[in-house]
Amino acid sequence: MNKSLVFVLNCGSSSLKFSLINCHSHDELLSGLADSLGAPSATISYKYQGMKHTIPLLSGSSHQVAVEKIVSLLSQLGLSDQVRVVGHRVVHGGELFTKSALIDADVLSQIEKLAKLAPLHNPANIIGIKAAFHAFPTLKQVAVFDTAFHQTMPEKAFIYALPYELYEEHGIRRYGFHGTSHYYIANKSAEILDKPVNQVNIISAHLGNGASVTAIKNGQSVDTSMGLTPLEGLVMGTRSGDLDPAISQYMIEQLGYSHKQVNTVFNKKSGLLGISKLSNDCRIIEEQAAAGHVGAALALDMFCYRLAKYIASYTVPLGRLDALVFTGGIGENSALIRTKVINLLSIFGFQIDQAANMAARFGQQGQISTDSGPKAFVIPTNEELVIALDAIALIEE
Repeated sequence: MNKSLVFVLNCGSSSLKFSLINCHSHDELLSGLADSLGAPSATISYKYQGMKHTIPLLSGSSHQVAVEKIVSLLSQLGLSDQVRVVGHRVVHGGELFTKSALIDADVLSQIEKLAKLAPLHNPANIIGIKAAFHAFPTLKQVAVFDTAFHQTMPEKAFIYALPYELYEEHGIRRYGFHGTSHYYIANKSAEILDKPVNQVNIISAHLGNGASVTAIKNGQSVDTSMGLTPLEGLVMGTRSGDLDPAISQYMIEQLGYSHKQVNTVFNKKSGLLGISKLSNDCRIIEEQAAAGHVGAALALDMFCYRLAKYIASYTVPLGRLDALVFTGGIGENSALIRTKVINLLSIFGFQIDQAANMAARFGQQGQISTDSGPKAFVIPTNEELVIALDAIALIEE
């Protein structure tokens, strides 16, 4: 039997996204989410042949149980024998991994050591890897790192203005994230612009609950907004993005917060949620802002203002800008946010084409700027495809 499918896993602390991708046609045959793992309400929901289904799990089911259930599902659908390799999204690869890696005991050990740089993410990724090895003992498995694409950044972009030994001895530096998405956007932009990717200069804005901007020069990342962790940079769904580091000290010493409480505030109670006091969901923020909610309007304005400032600053390392690209759940669907951001960038000559902007939603790709100024595109990202293609390429080397 011709094995042409890649099983892609993306593990969170209490969830597991999965998909099955044909490495030849690039079609996604199946996709789903195991959610609330470890809790009483654990379920698996999936989409196959246009139909949505839900599988209840026993209360407290683990990642291992979820993976086994998904493997059983693949077998029931007659797909498991066609799986050739398992591809894993791993959030942090540090400086050790500049590209994807075939997982063996040594690679797994290195990923475990890097967990100190991503304590919320890498441990969950490791759980998924071990569960998949147990479920697919005969298949090769590949780690695809969020940070790898950004390893081309020059030192002046990734070093913090801290004592240099903190970088030398402890690896404290900017790493950046959403690398698979920014990589995909760079290559897709090259196709649209009809240029070799190594001649393309773009600014890629991946906007979702987590959001980041990357300056891509000659197809390579030269600067990006997320830092040592995914907290730095833009205003996000629940994350604060950039702020004065002394705020944490003030909250601890003057307001009585613990270190853990400060971390929770910055990562889970800030951003659109914290400003609006309503939600981290951009759709709700837009609806409420239109209805006159002051907090929602402020959250929206802050999100767009911070984003526009980052985009403007990233023209510095590029020198020449071929295109600004919006992607991610918000970037692909929010015509309002794209309009507000492009209007803030009018000094560069950007002009929005409103009809094209409204049409480029719900998976539709397109140019949303007029031809009289710099180009702006909407390009739906496909991180799962990048993981699948990397996994296949690695085992065929």
